[in-house]
Amino acid sequence: MSANLKYLSLGILVFQTTSLVLTMRYSRTLKEEGPRYLSSTAVVVAELLKIMACILLVYKDSKCSLRALNRVLHDEILNKPMETLKLAIPSGIYTLQNNLLYVALSNLDAATYQVTYQLKILTTALFSVSMLSKKLGVYQWLSLVILMTGVAFVQWPSDSQLDSKELSAGSQFVGLMAVLTACFSSGFAGVYFEKILKETKQSVWIRNIQLGFFGSIFGLMGVYIYDGELVSKNGFFQGYNRLTWIVVVLQVNLALSPGWSSAVARSRLTATSHSLVQGILLPQPLSSWNYRRETLCPAYTVYIFKDCSNRYKNCKK
Repeated sequence: MSANLKYLSLGILVFQTTSLVLTMRYSRTLKEEGPRYLSSTAVVVAELLKIMACILLVYKDSKCSLRALNRVLHDEILNKPMETLKLAIPSGIYTLQNNLLYVALSNLDAATYQVTYQLKILTTALFSVSMLSKKLGVYQWLSLVILMTGVAFVQWPSDSQLDSKELSAGSQFVGLMAVLTACFSSGFAGVYFEKILKETKQSVWIRNIQLGFFGSIFGLMGVYIYDGELVSKNGFFQGYNRLTWIVVVLQVNLALSPGWSSAVARSRLTATSHSLVQGILLPQPLSSWNYRRETLCPAYTVYIFKDCSNRYKNCKK
């Protein structure tokens, strides 16, 4: 894989994940006439778009031949049912995670959500150690402790937050539980998906088609169970507007490539962009520390983690 394509994938990943939080939060708090769009349907539409985009990429890799595309899909998906079923587990977890992100951003401000969500670095590292037998150095574990400290300070209430009557403690608790659950699901699903990619020779586009297939099924089940009455009353695309479609498109995660298939690496790299960019753009939240200082905790964590990894590799050489 060329270096240009690898860094292009990284740039797309950073842009997508940074923009998604801001646009999703805005879309869930924007007051408009009529019903608000259903987050469960947005997750399903994102999965379907991901399948379509990956099929186009496989078509391009097949030299734009429909016959070759059909043969690849038949051989890699239909003729390998057990390999396809392996993706049902991470797909279900990713679907749950995507719905939890909507819940979290509907109950937390974007700044608090983003810093708390950096705990996925910790969960991803723990799952990598247990599932992939990776080894972390002392300073890398120390960086994870710094990360948890920063998240704890973000959640520590200030005097103005205690006196505010506009904030609902119940809704904040729901948002916090949603983002913490998303951290664990993101860590496990990311490491599990990395494990599958390294154990098989199937392309990442084929794997994403399999993920999207199961994700759309699980998503439709969620729509039927939780929002079936609203869909039957106002339609599947109720409340959709231009901003909603931007959120849906940003959810389509196509930036994964073999060069960045490490779940820990993706968590570290995206955490840096989240922390620094949003620390500048977002207003100060109701917290005991200034958010622009708090965001440096995840950034320092990423720097220490990456620096120790490079030193470890140099020592092995």
